[in-house]
Amino acid sequence: MKTNRQEEILRIIEEEEIETQEELAECLRARGHKVTQATVSRDIKELRLIKIAGRHRAYRYARPGRHEGALNDRMIRLLSDSVTEIDYAGQMVVVKTLSGSANVAAEAIDNMNWYEVLGTIAGDNTIFLAVRNSGDAAEIAGRIRKLAGKE
Repeated sequence: MKTNRQEEILRIIEEEEIETQEELAECLRARGHKVTQATVSRDIKELRLIKIAGRHRAYRYARPGRHEGALNDRMIRLLSDSVTEIDYAGQMVVVKTLSGSANVAAEAIDNMNWYEVLGTIAGDNTIFLAVRNSGDAAEIAGRIRKLAGKE
């Protein structure tokens, strides 16, 4: 049942631009799945779906593509194990890591190919991310927190 539902989720996000969990839940219900928002939230987490910019500048769910695939379980563990702090101000996100880990963590973030991130600069234990606008800074900081398990 769970496997079928998750396969259906992948089909839905390939066919339609789904912006919210509730919208995804509605699509699943229309296709005969009895789901709650909490179930959909767990499925999204298990499938490691990401949000990307859609054609109309709205964000939509997507499965990790070829570039995002570079951020495999090892890279997620690295972020989880090395990131100590995440903050933002204006159009800048600052990620603090354990000493010597910033370059690898920055590469993991770069491989996400997030539209909002213009670039990263990594030192020994600090990463600076330049983002398109101040609203994007909060969004990107939240995504990194989630990936690093720092929510």
